[in-house]
Amino acid sequence: VQLQASGGGLVQPGGSLRLSCAASGSIFSINFMGWYRQTPGNQRELVASNSNSGSTNYADSVKGRFTISRDAARSTVYLQMNSLKPEDTAVYYCNARGVYTSDNYYPTSFWGQGTQVTVSS
Repeated sequence: VQLQASGGGLVQPGGSLRLSCAASGSIFSINFMGWYRQTPGNQRELVASNSNSGSTNYADSVKGRFTISRDAARSTVYLQMNSLKPEDTAVYYCNARGVYTSDNYYPTSFWGQGTQVTVSS
């Protein structure tokens, strides 16, 4: 199972970005997909997650500004980020947990390679 993230970049405060993460590897379904972020010297923190049942969870710092969505048919998760602030600057990682493939089940987490988001004027 591999995760490929894209969509990061440089944006001015108040701007928007959309991150995408596609999972590949004969996937049947994924229980949880989400986004984490990490800044130098700090632990990776949850930004938003989405379960297979459709329930979502957001960090307090991004509620009302970020929206997570998922295309189950394509095993892809998106993060729409609006009203970006300098403190949103970080490397963003996508995560998939509880993955069913055509011949196996993986309860552990898979991680994408990370995409840099920089919010600066």
